[in-house]
Amino acid sequence: MATTANTDHTGNHAPGPEKMYHEDTSTNSTTATGGTNRQMTHEEHQTAVAASRFGYGPLAHVASGDPRLPAFGGEFQPGLYKGVKDRKFGNPAPLGLSAFALTTFVLSLINMNTRSVAEPNIVVGIAFGYGGLVQLLAGMWEMAVGNTFGATALSSYGGFWLSFAIILTPGGFQIEEAYTSMQSMTAFLDAFGFFLMGWFIFTTILLLATLRSTVAFFTLFFTLDLAFLLLGIGYLHRNAAGEPNPPVIKAGGFFGLLAAFSAWYNALAGIADDSN
Repeated sequence: MATTANTDHTGNHAPGPEKMYHEDTSTNSTTATGGTNRQMTHEEHQTAVAASRFGYGPLAHVASGDPRLPAFGGEFQPGLYKGVKDRKFGNPAPLGLSAFALTTFVLSLINMNTRSVAEPNIVVGIAFGYGGLVQLLAGMWEMAVGNTFGATALSSYGGFWLSFAIILTPGGFQIEEAYTSMQSMTAFLDAFGFFLMGWFIFTTILLLATLRSTVAFFTLFFTLDLAFLLLGIGYLHRNAAGEPNPPVIKAGGFFGLLAAFSAWYNALAGIADDSN
């Protein structure tokens, strides 16, 4: 695995050597000292090979002209990345995270039947305007700053909220009515369960990319993944009355709330930095 410029414990980049060194596991490895090259001893070579695994020493891949930063949820970056400050762009991640968080927060409260509110109609407007459109725009801006992960995640979840709103728009696209008129409500619940399970699979893929990132960043995708899984199961495994399983849906809403607060936390980390 290639490593980049060394960073100290504060996250600042330590100045790298003027030369580019590449890992060399042969016994003829050399080291630069005072402008002259000499052959390494076997002991020095073994020590350098061990150090190179952690990004140190003359056998490590060092790119001193390409400084990168560690994983940071506030930038929606699961791994090493270049800071947006150097590219004269704002950070679109907090906007997308906030749009996702608010929409997820409201829907999750409804899924938990908070204050006996069970119908998600109010979410349609939020999903179209904030969770959908604004998050989709934030995803496109992530592409402009070179963040492939952020662009994929924010644009996809923006598309999720837009499609969710389209499905539930009363009397608009008549998707639910088409199922109930041709078959039964069971067919619509099954199809909606398939929809949610598809998003569970997609979120699992993104979750794998965050395994080596920050705890807050990983927590966001872990709780969201569980929310999609439980909601999908709730729609596919219904109760005796043929309705979405209330305890499972409530559990999905609980993890959705955790995901919403995790998204807000990562958004705050991206807003409250030294660029403001």
